[in-house]
Amino acid sequence: MLDFIYSLPSFVVAITILVAIHEYGHYWVAKTLGVKILRFSIGFGKPMYKKTFGKDKTEFVVAAIPLGGYVKMLDEREADVPVSEVNRAFNRQHVAKRFAIVFAGPFFNFIFAVFAYWAMFVNGTPGITPVIGDVVKNSAAQIAGLQTGDTIISINEVETPVWDVALNEFVPVVLGKSKAELVVKTKSGLNSIINFDFTNSKADIETENIFSILGFKPWRPTATSKIGLVVADSPASKAGLKIGDLILKVNKVSVSSWNEMAEQISSYPDKKIELTVDSTGEIKHLIVHTKKSMRDGKAVGLIGVSNAVTYPDDMKVNYQYSVFESVGQSLMLTWRTTTRTVSFLVKMIMGEVSIKNISGPITIAKYAGLSADAGLSKFLGFLALISVSLGILNLLPIPMLDGGHLFYYVIEIVKGSPVSASFEMIGQQIGIVMLVMLMSLAFYNDLLRLFS
Repeated sequence: MLDFIYSLPSFVVAITILVAIHEYGHYWVAKTLGVKILRFSIGFGKPMYKKTFGKDKTEFVVAAIPLGGYVKMLDEREADVPVSEVNRAFNRQHVAKRFAIVFAGPFFNFIFAVFAYWAMFVNGTPGITPVIGDVVKNSAAQIAGLQTGDTIISINEVETPVWDVALNEFVPVVLGKSKAELVVKTKSGLNSIINFDFTNSKADIETENIFSILGFKPWRPTATSKIGLVVADSPASKAGLKIGDLILKVNKVSVSSWNEMAEQISSYPDKKIELTVDSTGEIKHLIVHTKKSMRDGKAVGLIGVSNAVTYPDDMKVNYQYSVFESVGQSLMLTWRTTTRTVSFLVKMIMGEVSIKNISGPITIAKYAGLSADAGLSKFLGFLALISVSLGILNLLPIPMLDGGHLFYYVIEIVKGSPVSASFEMIGQQIGIVMLVMLMSLAFYNDLLRLFS
């Protein structure tokens, strides 16, 4: 819960940006096509800021609830329109113009995703070369032929210079229960092709660590039990542990490496443990109450620390492209993100992908905070991903969403006249029910993740 509260500012910033982009799409196309704009609102509820601008005296509003927005246009179905301005009413526009105005919102989400990915590639993201560590016996990795020391060069023809990119390519393979062709460089320097097959996998990425499913661990240098990071408001922070502290014992059991220390702590979920710590030469005995978490279906103890690992310089990579190269890379990544998201939705409807993968504002807020903490490039990548998701969501043929209105316009084009008011009313009622169900499921999944 504290993580969610801490992430709220990043979440509000992210949602405000994405809503503003989406609604500006509607606004810009409507204004370009001659429709009068009455209000441009970011958020719902009580206005916190209001200003009028332009010859049409359009109201710009920032409202109290930053979970959406809207562009209000002149429309005879909502209020009386002066005869002199009837030609500027939305409902009087040709169906092609109305289609363009409604479609512009989601389309601007995709345009923004391209721009955000472009900025991410230009700015660059520091990362670590994807080198394989321990391979689990009889795992998917061992069956495929992956070996310790192999470096992943590409996955399904997508280059993987850093672990972030490799994981982004692995996750859809696992979720979609499909295949992955890896090109790896062996320790001898030769390239080899490795094939993963998850078509018959029963792995659940919601309850299992991605590396546990794949069957290997990333290579990491041997780490001591010295603390490199203490999570805010974590059990470790509350107990007084600090960066640079060296953990010597866990419940009087001596530990000499990070793995030994982590293994000892994980065996005490939701329990008080005693840590013997060397804090800049001073030996301390601290009592820490561990947090319970589930890992591979088993309860483990966590205290909220990570180690100080130093990778060899030749494994440190700045994942970056030139200004012009980034254009092509951003277009390709936006396309891959879009097609994968649509594929997941289809498989979810078909029952091939668990509905537990649907996330709501709590999970989005958490990842907004994490990405913001990780730097500008990570946050830009997060914004691009969510922008694509919002674009696709709004194009679904659900009444109340942009896609529902577009569906009505397609019917109008086919039959030569608008759908009846009663048909549209029934559609709105169905849309409200569908959206409430979808939101309830997303919140339910969020709460399960939050309290698990």
